[in-house]
Amino acid sequence: MGGIVTKQALSKYEHDRARPSPIVLAELASVLGVKAAYLFHEPTVNVEFIAYRRSTTLRSKEEESVKGIVERALEDRVRLQELSGQFDGSMIPVKEWRVDHLDDAEHAAEELRGRWNLGSAPISNTCATLEDHGLAVLTVEANERFDGISAIGRDDEQHVKAAAIVTRRDIDGERQRLNLAHELGHIVLHISEDVDEERAAFRFGAAFLAPREMVLNEVGTKRVLIQTAELLLLKKQFGISLQALVHRLHDLEIITDSYYKQWWQLFNSYGWRKKEPEELPYEEPQWLRRTALRLLAEGLISQDDAERILDKRIELEQPISAVQRRAFLKLPLEKRRQILAEQAKRMAKHYEEDAEWRELQGGDVVAYQ
Repeated sequence: MGGIVTKQALSKYEHDRARPSPIVLAELASVLGVKAAYLFHEPTVNVEFIAYRRSTTLRSKEEESVKGIVERALEDRVRLQELSGQFDGSMIPVKEWRVDHLDDAEHAAEELRGRWNLGSAPISNTCATLEDHGLAVLTVEANERFDGISAIGRDDEQHVKAAAIVTRRDIDGERQRLNLAHELGHIVLHISEDVDEERAAFRFGAAFLAPREMVLNEVGTKRVLIQTAELLLLKKQFGISLQALVHRLHDLEIITDSYYKQWWQLFNSYGWRKKEPEELPYEEPQWLRRTALRLLAEGLISQDDAERILDKRIELEQPISAVQRRAFLKLPLEKRRQILAEQAKRMAKHYEEDAEWRELQGGDVVAYQ
């Protein structure tokens, strides 16, 4: 804020022990990318964070920063949903499937794919699939210690209005896809205390991206040898990492415990635990940008509002005719009359030289078969 306010003053604002002056308020709003009035209204969505997957070294300040981003994004999401008349979040199956055993997570993934009419084929774009079914997919610039988070937005009557799944931006596509499916598991699964929550969510995510039926059909029910080249092809087909694939094959009992351990030794020796070969492209969420631009074009939100939501400047495209019309109307009356007279002369000459228009108006009627 350019040093116009002290850290102590900011703390007082946060704890409601003081109010910022108009000058400080305007600068604070500018830094946060919002209008000053935004800082005075009550949140329209109550956000519940379902899961926060992170390493133990992530600082609380960084955690709160990510949560703040998610809270604002969910509030914007609900507003855009209402303005565009799209889904309101009531169809999102929050905590619908109870998990008392890891196999229950597998069945939940199969049932959800069935409900969404996904069949057993691989999902080509995970972001698009989640967005098509009412979930907000958010990507954030965060510390590498951050993995993912999922959250639910409810109104004051506790009705679900939106749900968000968040991953870090600078990761490879296969990791992003499994993170998204894993966080989806946290939203839809009701996991009992006797089951490891992370393992259940990962089991759900792997089953969602690589359904049992399809894996068994492609790989077989029992294998004692799998070539790396085959795994790389399966990685492209299902869109998950080599490590996740080997883990999936072990969960489905296609490979034995000893063969499973051999693969992990191979991953370690090749350095593939951190960076695998043939990385998949990162998937970009599209719903937010598409909807904001639509509402901007329809005049339902302002350009400033759209730019705040998308966190980028928008160059508005206007038809040339509209630009020309406005410029024409600003001219003096005599100049406008002169331009119109010149255009009329040009059009008259055109009609004198081209007789085709006379044939269209008064020629014989021809019936075409």
